[in-house]
Amino acid sequence: MAGRRRWSTEEILDAAVELLRDGDADSFSVRKLAASLGTDSSSLYRHFRSKAELLRAIGDRMLADAMDGYRPEGDWKQRIVALALRVRDASGRQPEIAALWGRYASGGAGSRQVMEELLVALCDSGLPDEEIPVRYHRIVVLVAALIAAEAAVGSIAPEEYEQGMEHFRVTALGADPERFPVLARFARDVRPLGADRRAAFEEILAAHLAQIEAAIR
Repeated sequence: MAGRRRWSTEEILDAAVELLRDGDADSFSVRKLAASLGTDSSSLYRHFRSKAELLRAIGDRMLADAMDGYRPEGDWKQRIVALALRVRDASGRQPEIAALWGRYASGGAGSRQVMEELLVALCDSGLPDEEIPVRYHRIVVLVAALIAAEAAVGSIAPEEYEQGMEHFRVTALGADPERFPVLARFARDVRPLGADRRAAFEEILAAHLAQIEAAIR
């Protein structure tokens, strides 16, 4: 009788990503993943000790994909922006994984590469060593929050997104000018959360880096 097939770590991660595209982190389970591979959960636990460890590995692979082919260019600010945009673009291609990454974080080669490049850029900025860990943390929190928010929007179905946009328009344009005079004044110009996200991402990050630069000066 033929033995049960042995799945590699990469094959398990591939299958997990496909499963997540059809659901979310809450409905995802090692049992469902094992069933999709035609095996049992115990065989997967030889690769990953828990569901959280598996999800962190998936998030880390997204970061590794983002850093594939990366070559640092420009000054320290340009390099930080390039890093952030690489991670953002990778998350845009896999919004379900990005939303998961925002909850479970990651750990592995991809995560270490992003950390290393960001810390190198901050070292080159002229900041004293004692300030670099704090500045690093602020940048990571900012970028992760922006990406997680965008991933949440990107992972919903098109019809749900359109319903949300219509709800926003009703909320803004239907505001009572006596009760909400300023909202009524700007209702036609206020943009919904899903609009111009790349421009907003770059502007918010640039403003934060400008604050660091001003502190150095």
